[in-house]
Amino acid sequence: MPRSEPIKAVRGVRDLLPRDRPLWRAAELAAEDVARRFGYEEIVTPLIEHAELIERVGEDTDAVAKELYRFEDRGGRKLALRPEATAGVVRAYFEGHLNQEPQPARLYLIGPMFRYNRPQKGRYRQFFQLDVEAIGSASPALDAEVIEIAVTWLHDLGLGEVRMDLNTIGDAKCRPAYLELLRAYYRPLRDKLHGDCQRRLETNPLLLLDCKVPQCQPFKADAPRITDHLCEECAAAWAAVRRLLDAAGIEYHLDPYLVRGLDYYTRTVFEIYPAQTGGSQDALAGGGRYDGLAEAEGWPATPGVGFASGLDRVTEMVKAVGVEIIAAPAAEVLVLPDAELEIAAAEVAHICRAVRSVAVDYEAKSLKAKMRSANKLGARWVVLLNAEDAQQRTVQLKEMASGDQVAVPWDDLPARLA
Repeated sequence: MPRSEPIKAVRGVRDLLPRDRPLWRAAELAAEDVARRFGYEEIVTPLIEHAELIERVGEDTDAVAKELYRFEDRGGRKLALRPEATAGVVRAYFEGHLNQEPQPARLYLIGPMFRYNRPQKGRYRQFFQLDVEAIGSASPALDAEVIEIAVTWLHDLGLGEVRMDLNTIGDAKCRPAYLELLRAYYRPLRDKLHGDCQRRLETNPLLLLDCKVPQCQPFKADAPRITDHLCEECAAAWAAVRRLLDAAGIEYHLDPYLVRGLDYYTRTVFEIYPAQTGGSQDALAGGGRYDGLAEAEGWPATPGVGFASGLDRVTEMVKAVGVEIIAAPAAEVLVLPDAELEIAAAEVAHICRAVRSVAVDYEAKSLKAKMRSANKLGARWVVLLNAEDAQQRTVQLKEMASGDQVAVPWDDLPARLA
């Protein structure tokens, strides 16, 4: 890059500016509030993991095959930036001995993930997720619980009009026989399928039901459905999840084509969309049960269930529906000193900070210009300080909304601003 050109942000990432943060913070606080109301504790895992951890559990997904940020460190270790949180949370569950504490471990995480995909509206190479996991219990009640957390969070943000798609994909006991039925159905249609689906027909036929390519769509309707081939245990769990959701008043749409292509996923899968859409790019949250993930990572077999939700898309949706987020001003009090009164202004600001957020306008400009800045910043009060008042340790305190102005000794400012 020529030196004359300024260095800009890396393609596919973005800055969250101060004007963006109130909405994001509202979404984060709402997520934390809902998670804690359900008894979930916060966990923070590293942004980098051994590449093998990610590759072992997701080698047939685009998030790993095409989009994983891999690199070697100076010691030659193969590392990766996390594309999702669940694999790392399960690792931390065992490494941190959470498996030896009362079960299940109820955990939530908010943070950045990384995927090398084509940047577009709502999709970034660094993106942020809310991740909620319940690890250590196979109870279908936990499936319903994490779904209720997701729905409650979106409702609390003002996104009441959402649609949830729900399905089950069986488990290691009943799914293999179903996959053979799926292969038998699709094999005569092989030449009519998209290239990726032709490859997946033998290796991962479940993903054929998830294909979005138009030429493959007509064949789904007559494909065998997993819900007709569940073992007794999976059928009981599937019925229990629906009963629990019904009891909680959570509406859902049964979607036989909603699947997860990885072997460690079992039974319940779900996705939540804005009510008027349903494309895969519009999902606000998605998750399911992953009873085989711990074993895939090399740990003892341990059940788990959870979901992830993209804050980038959720905050855009909150903004689009017009939910009003009232942001506090960066500084409630703005001190406006005359020239060469920086030391006195700093002392006044220090006194006021006992009760309010305070900034000082040190710029050499007119009072009129400084008052315009105070209006733009949304300050509730301004403190006018001139040389004569400074000698007497008084200021002129002005309330911006009413325009009322009164002389106040410095030491009385906290009481007046409280």
